[in-house]
Amino acid sequence: MEKKLVSEQEDQASVKKIVVFKDVSRMRILSNPVAWKIMELLSKGPMYPAQVSKELKIYEQSAYYYIRKLVAIGAVEEAGKNFVRGGTARLYRAASPSFGIEMDWGETKLVPRSEAGHAHARKFFQDYVGDDGSFKGLLVVGAPDPHGPYKSSARDGHYAVHLAFFLGSITNAAPSEFVVKLDADAKAEKVLTGNNLIPIGGPGTNIITAEFNKYLPIRFDEKNFWSGLVEEKSGKRYGLDNHGLIAKIKNPYDSNSSVIVVAGVRSAGTKSAVIALTNYSEEVLKIYNGEEEWALVVQGFDMNSDGKIDHVDVVSL
Repeated sequence: MEKKLVSEQEDQASVKKIVVFKDVSRMRILSNPVAWKIMELLSKGPMYPAQVSKELKIYEQSAYYYIRKLVAIGAVEEAGKNFVRGGTARLYRAASPSFGIEMDWGETKLVPRSEAGHAHARKFFQDYVGDDGSFKGLLVVGAPDPHGPYKSSARDGHYAVHLAFFLGSITNAAPSEFVVKLDADAKAEKVLTGNNLIPIGGPGTNIITAEFNKYLPIRFDEKNFWSGLVEEKSGKRYGLDNHGLIAKIKNPYDSNSSVIVVAGVRSAGTKSAVIALTNYSEEVLKIYNGEEEWALVVQGFDMNSDGKIDHVDVVSL
């Protein structure tokens, strides 16, 4: 029986084939010192019995004897043959890099690396992971050129790279198609339906965020997107540059897909939201319980005074 042998060393997993014997008697030939030396030779590359005999300094008949025994248990296999002086010279090689015996218990199911952590994030993004484990959605960033009704230029599109790296840690396979689009292209290509979407950046610079803004439980002020965020139920406002929004809703134009908005009052706020969703996902998303409409506001801080946001707190509770 063939199986796969998995081992992990220094956070690196490796796998190789192992031939498993249910009948322990089939292992006895491998315990013979001569047979094992032949196995070591044939593991380095295919050889003829005559070559094995010469290399190990044993009679050629002994080499044939042990090779036949090893072929019988599946440890050695034929790798080719040549017709020499009216006879057939057979080439042999090791059939597997490892052999063993096992009992019918003790197997442990391995958890895929992508499932080993980020439990809250995997729940939050579960709509965005396909049956094969690949990312199923589109990241939409604002175009860097003047566009939209405000002729604005986005400066936060590169934050999508950090988010994409994180999404790669909670999925198992690369998407089959390119999954990042500029907002202007996404609008022109009519991708608002039929796709799970993650618009990145505020509605003033990302016209796709603007499309969904009025449906968010915490939204950007429709009168002036740059004036801040407004909580629908309480009316509370968040107007600092480093205030960022993470919101998830059912797509109002397509009930079969979802929209996750990651945006800020300014680019610093968008960065705060991205850091919250990636570096602090387990802390930030632990209050998400599968709601169809969900949102929170975070605030970014520069804790080590180097001019860069390196910490976030949730400010809407």
